[in-house]
Amino acid sequence: MANVERNAVYATGRRKEAVARVWLQPGSGKVTINHRDIDTYFGRATSKMVLRQPLALTSQTANFDVYVNVAGGGLSGQANAIRLGITRALMKVNAGFRGALKSAGYVTRDPRCKERKKYGQRGARARFQFSKR
Repeated sequence: MANVERNAVYATGRRKEAVARVWLQPGSGKVTINHRDIDTYFGRATSKMVLRQPLALTSQTANFDVYVNVAGGGLSGQANAIRLGITRALMKVNAGFRGALKSAGYVTRDPRCKERKKYGQRGARARFQFSKR
């Protein structure tokens, strides 16, 4: 990332297939995702709100610039991965934020992911159609 300074704090967030690499550095509150502004990357207001939640909870929205490199999964999974990355980076900046972030449920990584297809079946849970004759 060309814009990131040496004093930036790095953290990784994951959700489903999405992996987000997050850098927090002191600044004015600008969020850049894959070298694009947040408004051009995420169309939905809910995705933008989700990734800003940890910053809003700790009232650090205007204190840090966020640079993100995210890949894999869909936009919703990417937004949740970015949120986890921002949460982990904030805890590196100030360990006192951990209590508030944990009680809000932002510290826990969501372990749910796609279940594998099993042999002898059409999908992960769906069976082939059964016929008696």
